[in-house]
Amino acid sequence: MITYPLNLDNLSQLSDEKFYLFCRQNPDLKLERNSNGEIIIMSPTGGETGNCNAEILIEFGLWNRQYQLGKLFDSSTCFKLPNGANRSPDIAWIKQDRWNTLTPEQKEKFPPITPDFVLELLSPSDSLATTQIKMQEYQNNGVKLGWLINRKTKQVQIYRQGQNTETLTFPKILLGETILPKFILNLSLIW
Repeated sequence: MITYPLNLDNLSQLSDEKFYLFCRQNPDLKLERNSNGEIIIMSPTGGETGNCNAEILIEFGLWNRQYQLGKLFDSSTCFKLPNGANRSPDIAWIKQDRWNTLTPEQKEKFPPITPDFVLELLSPSDSLATTQIKMQEYQNNGVKLGWLINRKTKQVQIYRQGQNTETLTFPKILLGETILPKFILNLSLIW
């Protein structure tokens, strides 16, 4: 995905509320905000990436309904991270007890909470280096498990809290480990 930061130097920093309203006033744009306050317009994905995202989300949805351990979110959900960034991973999941600590208003807007799990599916227009930085940002802000899936190289980078990144080449499955108990993603949906 190609991203374009907007230079808002001549404007005062947008508060969280103003950024939320800005996003609501521009519903046709998919927006994120980095920790420096730069607003990023993200391009839509192509058909293959969109289909893979949908297939992965279905698998997570089925698992989440069966075990009911938390809340699942799609790529349209924007989270306010502790470092000030507003990020929208392709898939995110939060343990139910953590989600329950938020007020109804916090849940309705951009939840000020770091997901327990995030997944980013690299699309042909995404920069691997930029997405790796984003994955590290997630980890630095408390994400316990993250998967960066690169369909082109058939590689998955696994980000675990307090550990070095692990790279798998052409894995058949991914396990949710202790973060997503009993979750197994069959990668034949993607490769």
